[in-house]
Amino acid sequence: MAADFSVVFALYPNITQLDFTGPYEVFTRVPGGRCLLASAAGGTIEADGGMTFAGVRKLEDIESCALLCVPGGLGTIQALGDRRYLTELRRLAAAARYVTSVCTGSLLLAAAGLLTARRAACHWAWRDSLAAFGAIPDPDRVVREGNIFTGGGVTAGIDMALTVLAEIAGADYAQAVQLGIEYAPMPPFDSGRPERARPEIVAAARKRSEAVRAEREAAVRSAAAALAAEQA
Repeated sequence: MAADFSVVFALYPNITQLDFTGPYEVFTRVPGGRCLLASAAGGTIEADGGMTFAGVRKLEDIESCALLCVPGGLGTIQALGDRRYLTELRRLAAAARYVTSVCTGSLLLAAAGLLTARRAACHWAWRDSLAAFGAIPDPDRVVREGNIFTGGGVTAGIDMALTVLAEIAGADYAQAVQLGIEYAPMPPFDSGRPERARPEIVAAARKRSEAVRAEREAAVRSAAAALAAEQA
């Protein structure tokens, strides 16, 4: 493997920090790995919980990367309309060895035209929106299509990263990293998927997401129309 295996996390305002800090913890252990945080504007990024990340590079200043990772978050709604951001995703993905996403990050890959006719994972509450871009929604926690790996909601980013790490450095190495970070989930409740949670829990979770549903659907329609115009 090359001594410099660069991993770029393509960020944007109001991102969910665990979407990328989970995979970041894994990808920093790629042999020869170098992880970079970047966004369209660069500078400082504030996550949706208020955590801030300084010294973020500009995507346009990064010539290429071996691995591109696109996280999700509430800021996906605005990022779907950021053509400069989507253009940079398309540019970096074109030469990347691996293209990855976590949660609603797959919608951004789709809006950039990278998931047309491909299966992809996404957060369960947003998954069906993938179809607007010609992608195929897949309920699996980690989905691989060629060199594209997409993870489901938030914590699936760690699963996705370990899956990619096994491709890069071998299954034994990935398992040693898993042991090193003691990734052995034992949650107190079996309610991490809508098909497992009790109906009233699912209803409560859906009610919380309703606050942004109209804005989310409008953003998806607009981004899908823009993509269709570009591809026409």
